[in-house]
Amino acid sequence: MKFVDYVKVCVRSGDGGNGCLSFRREKFIPRGGPDGGNGGRGGHVVVRGTHNKNTLLDFRFRQHIKAGAGGGGMGKDRHGRNGEDTELEVPLGTIVRDAQSGAALLEVLDEVPQVLLHGGRGGFGNSHFKSSTNRAPRQWETGSPGEERWVVLELKLLADVGLVGFPNAGKSTLISRISRARPKIADYPFTTLTPNLGVVQDESFQSFVMADIPGIIRGAHEGQGLGHRFLRHIERTTTLLLLIDVTGGDERDPLEQYRTLLDEMALFSAMLTAKPRAVALTKLDLLPGGEPPAELVAALEAAGERVFGISAVSGLGLPALVRHLGAQVRALRAAEAATAPPRDAPSTPRS
Repeated sequence: MKFVDYVKVCVRSGDGGNGCLSFRREKFIPRGGPDGGNGGRGGHVVVRGTHNKNTLLDFRFRQHIKAGAGGGGMGKDRHGRNGEDTELEVPLGTIVRDAQSGAALLEVLDEVPQVLLHGGRGGFGNSHFKSSTNRAPRQWETGSPGEERWVVLELKLLADVGLVGFPNAGKSTLISRISRARPKIADYPFTTLTPNLGVVQDESFQSFVMADIPGIIRGAHEGQGLGHRFLRHIERTTTLLLLIDVTGGDERDPLEQYRTLLDEMALFSAMLTAKPRAVALTKLDLLPGGEPPAELVAALEAAGERVFGISAVSGLGLPALVRHLGAQVRALRAAEAATAPPRDAPSTPRS
């Protein structure tokens, strides 16, 4: 399935139905009075999150979305039917923005439906305007038009741990080894072209979600390589795992890899470098003795990093890494739950 995480669509809520001009006409009731019903409201445009999707592909070729119009009022005080609501089913983690201003309109974090655009109000029929001084009103209203706007749907994947590293640092191999995710793995740069999610279970049988994004290169914050497009997918993660190839793949010094990754994350968003993180030194199976260079570990620890030496191929160091990540995710979840304000009542369609 093609991964699409950014689309622009035009959405329009339904117009309200017109009120009715009608008078009661029945045998033996010569002056029955007004009986024109009100028009129905237009359909809402509703956004609902779902666990069953991880791409916005459905909207790539569906760029104009419109809700149903309300029905017109009828005689005998019959109200028009309400317009049919249109529901946009999007992956969890989707942000809906105004296409012109970029302002966030909605953030979809659960499956509770949220109204993006309200339908137009139905017009009043002439029965609404009767009074003691106006027994036969000929006044009625047209329905209010619906709302229309261009919006951007932007997907940010929901994960607990984000993997960050250069191409071929071993991110896909790691996530395939400790979860059931099966990303494409090959010995050339940019094998990973789209984000991958994997559910990791630690030894306490508790799980967390790990996200693998395409490799970062120098200039990623300016759009170089594939990293810039996908860096936003780790903005919502609670912790980061930086993967450093200790073999210096493609003649990259391990410490230089570390500094470049931090620079690119900081230039993209200061929020990324403020997240809790750990560093995994990968491909230890390719080094004599399977131990990372002591001077490299010392330099990273001096910078305040928690360092793990691993080999995703042989499994070396993986239990300790998973144990640490699981404990950190649980601690961060508990802290977030303790400080989170109560959520507002969900936005539900008004009748």
